[in-house]
Amino acid sequence: MGRYVIRRLLQMIPVFVGSTFLIFVMVYALGDPVAALFGDRAPDPATAAQIRRDLYLDHPLWQQYTHYMAQIFQGNFGTAFTGQPVLELMGSAWPLTIRLTIVAVAVEAVIGVILGIVSGLRRGRSVDTGVLVLTLIVVSIPTFVSGYVLQFLFGVKWGVVNPSVSPAAPFNELALPGVVLALVSLAYVTRLTRTSIVENHRADYVRTAIAKGLPRRRVIFRHLLRNSLIPVVTFIGTDVGALMGGAIVTERIFNIHGVGYQLYQGILRQNSPTVVGFVTILVIVFLVANLLVDLLYAVLDPRIRYA
Repeated sequence: MGRYVIRRLLQMIPVFVGSTFLIFVMVYALGDPVAALFGDRAPDPATAAQIRRDLYLDHPLWQQYTHYMAQIFQGNFGTAFTGQPVLELMGSAWPLTIRLTIVAVAVEAVIGVILGIVSGLRRGRSVDTGVLVLTLIVVSIPTFVSGYVLQFLFGVKWGVVNPSVSPAAPFNELALPGVVLALVSLAYVTRLTRTSIVENHRADYVRTAIAKGLPRRRVIFRHLLRNSLIPVVTFIGTDVGALMGGAIVTERIFNIHGVGYQLYQGILRQNSPTVVGFVTILVIVFLVANLLVDLLYAVLDPRIRYA
């Protein structure tokens, strides 16, 4: 296991370098950050040249990337065009998005797995058909539609929750935004769990456990569910980073100034340091989540052993 972890950590290095380099190239090479800084006004050539020197933009692209990565390892993610350090923006945005992601992952994991188990164990019955139809409807509805509808119903019409989240964003106020963010993923988790339950229910080891006279509850939770959760854990692990980066719509609807909001503002205003800095952290989140998922395989399935 130790050698496997070391090997996976070493594999993460070229992935991190390649991903961040592509992001850096797409943001800095396909646009002019200095022109974006001045907007419609034409900057003075001397002023523009000085800004390019200050931002290290007067060097070749590979040198700009090397300088940027060296600054990151020193804890410096640069300064946004508003004059605020990107690290300060991260300090205020990441806690909000992490709390929102925790709520969303809990919703999709708990409800999705339960619905998938119920549907898989009752394959072909009315419950199974109802769950499949419901998940198909959820997948078909865009997040901005479900978000505004649920916000209007629960926040405006019925007054169950606040229509917008306060700046502190406590967990109780993130319940509805977390559900909105998790809806599509919840539907996929439900279908994935249901399919895995149906496939493994016909496996030899399940029939053997039943033939030995083991209690139904033990057969389901000790044997059937553990193996069936392997693809589900894979999906949820990779979905963590997607939820953080894809929370732009949800955070806009509920006025949450998290990572999605900052990315939206950075893209809208062509604020290159903000976009590159936040996406760099998202790449790290993806890599760490994938590593944790690989390590969880051995916990779920004792047959899996890493050399």
